[in-house]
Amino acid sequence: MKSPAPADAAGLPAFWVRDFITLAAIWGSSFLFMRLAVVEFGALATAGMRVGIAAAFLLPVLLWQKQAQMLRQHWKPVMVVGLLSSAIPFALYAFALQSISTGLSAILNATTPLFAAVVAWLWLGERLNHWRSMGLVLGFAGVVVLAWDQARLASHGGMEIWAVLACLGACISYALATSFTRLHLSQVPALVTATGSQIGAAVGLALPMAWSWPAQMPSAQAWLAVGAVGVLCTGVAYLLFYRLIGQGHPSRTLSVTYLIPLFAVAYGLVLLDEHVTLAMVAGGGVILLGTALATGLLQPPRAP
Repeated sequence: MKSPAPADAAGLPAFWVRDFITLAAIWGSSFLFMRLAVVEFGALATAGMRVGIAAAFLLPVLLWQKQAQMLRQHWKPVMVVGLLSSAIPFALYAFALQSISTGLSAILNATTPLFAAVVAWLWLGERLNHWRSMGLVLGFAGVVVLAWDQARLASHGGMEIWAVLACLGACISYALATSFTRLHLSQVPALVTATGSQIGAAVGLALPMAWSWPAQMPSAQAWLAVGAVGVLCTGVAYLLFYRLIGQGHPSRTLSVTYLIPLFAVAYGLVLLDEHVTLAMVAGGGVILLGTALATGLLQPPRAP
């Protein structure tokens, strides 16, 4: 008889915890690789290359799993998800990373579950109790702290505040994609949605990428960076993400958003010599607390 896998204090298998931390580390590095690529490729070309490479990586896996027919059946909603979950947010983050640090962009990315709760409330009619409503208020207060800090410190013609708004726009796009997927693709295999969405995003960004392609050929470092963000941070990360969900812990898997900023900030400090401000620490902490309450991940104890 096969012995069960060792578990941590929360009752999760050790291999699940390992994959969870690996996913956070991979997605945390996406901000670093995009920052390195966008300097030479530009925002639209970086986003277009990212989804194109990811689609080329995932398509053989889809064919190997014999799920191409399923993609053909659901191609229209899958393409919409591709625009909302990849094309639009990837382009917005690439734009933002030209002006703000990788750490700040990752902290703002942690508001995605916050916006997802709002969209689900407005679109799907999900109820928000007292604590979840308080979490929304706290989370947005943290965003205001960060936005105010960037507006105060703006030194490039005010581009920092536009970069913050671009990150928040990307999070809203992610949130819309989440509710749309729940409405139209809940019964579709995850690999089909992941692969089809990247194909749809690549189609949507094809013309903008061609129009904005850099006049000078990017360096080998930029090509390696865009290759890493496409294969590792998108293709491999999607496979790992959906494997974690498939192991029966979807709500816990979504909490990876809270761990990503730790890796992104560390990469920025060590590899890009970025700095962490007090406002980033304070605003980030308030955002994480508010998001944990708004999504129900953190449940205050009930009175006896």
